[in-house]
Amino acid sequence: MTDDAGFDLGSLLEQAQAMQQQMAAAQEQQAAQIITGSAGGGKVTVEVSGAGEYRKVSIAPDAIDVDDVELLEELVLAALRDASAQIVELQEQTMGGMDLPDIGDLGGLLGDG
Repeated sequence: MTDDAGFDLGSLLEQAQAMQQQMAAAQEQQAAQIITGSAGGGKVTVEVSGAGEYRKVSIAPDAIDVDDVELLEELVLAALRDASAQIVELQEQTMGGMDLPDIGDLGGLLGDG
């Protein structure tokens, strides 16, 4: 289906469906990944899926000091931040590798911009 300006709506819809399929596949691949954030030289670790589902927290016994609970809290927070940063990096790698078509200005639908 082509309009008077030579714009092919059918082609655009096919491209949109292909993009949707690529994104779904990338999200599945990302969700299947398991990431481990760590702090304190590995004394505190946090395991999280690529979809952001936290699964496990591990704390080495020697990281526990009842007289310095704040240090343990900081280590847990640092491990969470490390895991979050790795998820962002994974998302960039997964989505950045997608072969998305260039649809330009949508065949002039957006005006002369």
